[in-house]
Amino acid sequence: MPNGKPTSAGPCSTRTEPEAPGAPDLADEVARRLAAAGIDRALLEELFDHTPDIAFFIKDAAGRYTTVNHSLVERHGLRGKAEMIGRRPADVCVGSCGRIPTEQDAAVLRTGRPIVEHLELHWLQPHRPVWCLTTKLPLRDAAGEICGLIGLSKDVRAPISPREIQPEIAAALLHLETNYAEPISPSALARLARVPPARFGRAVKRIFGLTPVQLITKTRIAAASLALRDTPRAVAEIAHACGFSDHSAFTRAFRAATGVTPTEFRQMHRAAQTRGRPEAVRKTARRR
Repeated sequence: MPNGKPTSAGPCSTRTEPEAPGAPDLADEVARRLAAAGIDRALLEELFDHTPDIAFFIKDAAGRYTTVNHSLVERHGLRGKAEMIGRRPADVCVGSCGRIPTEQDAAVLRTGRPIVEHLELHWLQPHRPVWCLTTKLPLRDAAGEICGLIGLSKDVRAPISPREIQPEIAAALLHLETNYAEPISPSALARLARVPPARFGRAVKRIFGLTPVQLITKTRIAAASLALRDTPRAVAEIAHACGFSDHSAFTRAFRAATGVTPTEFRQMHRAAQTRGRPEAVRKTARRR
């Protein structure tokens, strides 16, 4: 796409495409390192093009996309990969859906500390929440300097059939679903299931693809997001009803999962309902 021209409108409003000097350099470096490991970069990209539940990306030292898969493009509502290459998330999406992943990228590129399976909630539509686990790893050149990052965001899979879950485990999971407002810990759930904590953790991972802590957080944030969207209850009241110790703890956890505060989340949904524009609240690929 020519520089200086806006991309087509998608679920996130787009911005003018910036210059992307240096992007081919990282692409060449990544290709070289993958080739040294016996991995074809084009084949890797093609592989992830066939994983619709995973958004895959490589970015340069400035946080610009150098490689993306079709799933990530589709989540942004764009027409092709060329509309993302050489751009940062904040250049693709306005608001928090672009700001949050750009901030994440900057932290990884600055510190070298990876983000591993960070649980995030995204709203592909106002009534369709999608949970994802996002991982971002720094890329280093031959001298050991950070030259970019590689990552993916995978949809949290649907739980397996109830018939495949042990009755004791199912009872503990039901307790969480109906008592998330109460103080609940992974060890307490393991006791309810009458199994050691490690065994309970493995069972939850097999069923949901999450750790017990992530499952508890997911349950509470999901309930809170629906209450924020569908009721006029005060934020502090919702926080208490969903198991958070106070308003501040709720705000921190909610922002970590969604990229916005509870109040911002509610305002976005109300604005979308007023305008009749679902895309106003879409949180697609915000971390990619």
